[in-house]
Amino acid sequence: MPGFELFGEKERAQVNEVLDSGVLMRYGFDGMRNGHWKARELEKALEDRMQVNHAHLVSSGTAALTVALACTKVGAGDEVILPTFTFVASFEAVLSVGATPILVDVDDTLTLDPKAVEKAITKRTKVVMPVHMCGSMADLGALKAICDKHGLIMVEDACQAIGGSYEGKPLGSYGDLGCFSFDYVKTITCGEGGALITNNEAFYDTAHQFSDHGHDHIGNDRGAESHPFLGYNYRISELHAAVGLAQIGRLDTFLETQKKNYTILRSALETLPEVTFRRVPKNGVENYSFLNFFMPTEELARKAISALSENGVDACFYWYDNNWHYYRKWDHLKDLKSLSPLSDQIKNGVPDYKNSDFSQSDQWVGRTISCLIKLGWTEEEVKERAEKMTTVIKSVLTQ
Repeated sequence: MPGFELFGEKERAQVNEVLDSGVLMRYGFDGMRNGHWKARELEKALEDRMQVNHAHLVSSGTAALTVALACTKVGAGDEVILPTFTFVASFEAVLSVGATPILVDVDDTLTLDPKAVEKAITKRTKVVMPVHMCGSMADLGALKAICDKHGLIMVEDACQAIGGSYEGKPLGSYGDLGCFSFDYVKTITCGEGGALITNNEAFYDTAHQFSDHGHDHIGNDRGAESHPFLGYNYRISELHAAVGLAQIGRLDTFLETQKKNYTILRSALETLPEVTFRRVPKNGVENYSFLNFFMPTEELARKAISALSENGVDACFYWYDNNWHYYRKWDHLKDLKSLSPLSDQIKNGVPDYKNSDFSQSDQWVGRTISCLIKLGWTEEEVKERAEKMTTVIKSVLTQ
């Protein structure tokens, strides 16, 4: 991770076909295309790879989440449960459809704690959104049982976890809807782009229409298409889809490389008994895009991340202090800072996150160090990195 590290001739060939046709838009201009429909081809490839009936491309992972929520008809007065550890796009998507984001604790999977989810359910809860952070999944079996018990919809935010699986099913395909990001730093990239997948035909019909101003896409005359409902512009371009089409054909190679590099690093760190690792739920397979491990205390985690940086070990993250990915720095959510006025339902419904008790999440995330697994490393570079990381962390532990 990320796919742009190995960008090459396959991506250029797909992009050049689009440039040669001159048609950059995914809809219309049939006679000019020379048979090239890159978005359609990538959607078919995603359907096959994710073992689902429907895939629809959009302009970003954030757009995928927004469209997925729109498909469920979640809105004003409804609540969506999501974790304290995620990218800001997760709660931004909830707010964009007028619903209320309800944050709950993560556990040692670094994803939604099913017990915390159960406690947070109210009569207004409509969606549970597990977020498969850093390449690994929530305990989807337990969450699915909770959703079934309470009649809730599960929307998987698998934006960081393409290629992982749970109980033999590709991540994103286990819930009612699954969302992916193909931005510049994801396992496979379109430069910018995203997708949602589902086996629900009604959700799919809503998705492809809502993401294109409500066009119904019936017939070949775009000007004659009707508009069953209001929509917005979340379209992907043919150029972006072309890049993604080449990249998805390389996904298995990327995953194999990630697993090899991940395994070398983890095997080295496993020699340190004080270091433990995030729990991957039973029957789950992560996509190996990050190696996530726990130091014994927050203090030691802070010392370790500083020491790694000082010793030239890059691409390691301490999410606890991160502006984008952990609730502690989400002041714009805590203060409900918005350029457009928020509804009374949101103002009155969002909990007081400035004073909320997420000590369970703090206990896990505060001790977490997360290391990006790069595709471009040579085996020698990975082994050198593993030796240096182990030496540095051992030094921190024995100080």
